[in-house]
Amino acid sequence: QVQLVESGGGLVQPGGSLRLSCVASGNIFSINSMGWYRQTPGKERELVATITRGGVTEYADSVKGRFTISRDNNKNGLYLQMNSLKPEDTDVYYCNARIIIYPFPAPANDYWGQGTQVTVSS
Repeated sequence: QVQLVESGGGLVQPGGSLRLSCVASGNIFSINSMGWYRQTPGKERELVATITRGGVTEYADSVKGRFTISRDNNKNGLYLQMNSLKPEDTDVYYCNARIIIYPFPAPANDYWGQGTQVTVSS
């Protein structure tokens, strides 16, 4: 009923930039918080950045000052601008959204995208 589709990953040199996008579609009544997470195989998924519907943001210490999260509520879109990328940013990045679906009222549930690979290497 709900689908999150990410795009924008790829291979980039250290110091380079990438912009990730995520679009939510389906039987959506409302989207509350949204966020980006990343995960290395064999390790726990970790928070990168989150943003509330009103635009309040939170970042992991490791990405502060380099990454910027944003969203477009009209398009159900979520974005992550990643600058000054480092090899340790290499990971699979996942989009997350807390969504209320029709029919309302309904509880909010977490939905995840399929992941997009980001590789930072020379």
